[in-house]
Amino acid sequence: MSRGGSPGGPITMLQPDDFHHHLRDEPALEQTVPFAARAFGRCLVMPNLVPPVTTTDMALAYRDRILKRVPPDVPEGAFTPLMTLYLTDNTSPEEIACAKASGHVYAVKLYPAGATTNSDAGVTSYEKILPALAKMEELGILLLVHGESTDQAVDVFEREQTFYSSTMPWILERCPKLKVVCEHVTSAMAVEFVRSQGPNVGATITAHHLLYNRNALFKGGLQPHYYCLPILKTEADRHALLEAATTHPRFFFGTDSAPHAKDRKECSCGCAGCFTGHMPVELVAEAFESVGRLDALEDFVAKRGSEFYGLPSAQGTRTLTQEEWQVPMEYPFGPQKVVPLRAGDTVRWKLLPRAA
Repeated sequence: MSRGGSPGGPITMLQPDDFHHHLRDEPALEQTVPFAARAFGRCLVMPNLVPPVTTTDMALAYRDRILKRVPPDVPEGAFTPLMTLYLTDNTSPEEIACAKASGHVYAVKLYPAGATTNSDAGVTSYEKILPALAKMEELGILLLVHGESTDQAVDVFEREQTFYSSTMPWILERCPKLKVVCEHVTSAMAVEFVRSQGPNVGATITAHHLLYNRNALFKGGLQPHYYCLPILKTEADRHALLEAATTHPRFFFGTDSAPHAKDRKECSCGCAGCFTGHMPVELVAEAFESVGRLDALEDFVAKRGSEFYGLPSAQGTRTLTQEEWQVPMEYPFGPQKVVPLRAGDTVRWKLLPRAA
C-alpha cells in the first residue's frame, strides 16, 4: 500500500475483496451487483434467499444470474462471485462433495434457525449436521457461522457471547480441523474466542460494527437503518473489534451489506440489515483513520481474507482519495427503494473506479 503526497493524499492498495455480502436476487441484482462489482474483485455471496440456496445446482444458477448483472464498465473477469450453500439439518455429505467438485462453491453457511433474515430453514439440531461437517472437514470446505443463540431467554445483546461460549466450542471439539469463519463478530468476547483458537478459525468484521455502538440505534429516536443482527454492541466491544481488525491476521473484511426495501425497514416491525454496498471500503477507511491505522487498511480489505481462504492474491490496485461527496437519500432496489447507511451525510473518502 502506498500513500501519495501529503498525509492527506490518496491511498493506493491492492484490489479489495468482500467475504460476506448479501446481493439478494432478481430484480434487485440489477442494482446490488454493480455496487459490489465496482468495489470488489471477489465477493462471497450469502445463500439466504427465498427459497434458500441449499444445493450446488441452485448455487450455480444463482451465480449465473449474478454474472449477467455485472455492468459493462467492469472489465471482463475483474469480478468473481464466490458461492456458498445454506446448511440445513438435511444437508448430506454427498451434496458437500458435489459443491467441492463444482469449483465455484467455497463455503457452507450455518444459520441457527430463526436467528436472522431468511433463517427459518436453518439448523435446528447440531447433532444432525455432524456428517456434513465431517465431509467439509475432509474436503477443506469452510464453515461460515452466524454465531448467535436463538434461546429467547438470552438477552439480544448477549446472544453472540452465549453462542461462542457453548455451541461453537461443541462444534470444534467434534470437528477440530474444520476451517471456520465466525461471521460478522461484534463483541469483545467473540474476538477473544477467535484469538484463542488455532489457525483454522478466523472471523469477518463489518464496517458498521467498526464505526458504531448500540447508541446509534437510538440517537434522536429509533434508527431502523442501524438495526442489524448481530446487533451493535457497546463502545468497549467496538474498540475490541478495531484492535483486532487493525492488528490480527485472522480477522478480515466482510461487509454484511444486507439491503432491504425502504418500506420493510421503516415500518412497525422492520427487518435487520444495513445496506453498506454503496461505500464499503470508504467506511472502513474512516474507521481505521479514527485510530491512526490507515496503514493496516490494505491487509484488512485486500490480503487477509484471500490468505485465510487459500485463494490467489488480489490482482490489480485501487485508489482511495479524499473527496467530499454526499450520500444519496435512497437508491433504486428493483422496483422499490433502499436507504443506504449514512443517507444524506457528507463523507470524504471515495474509492475511485478501476483504471482503464
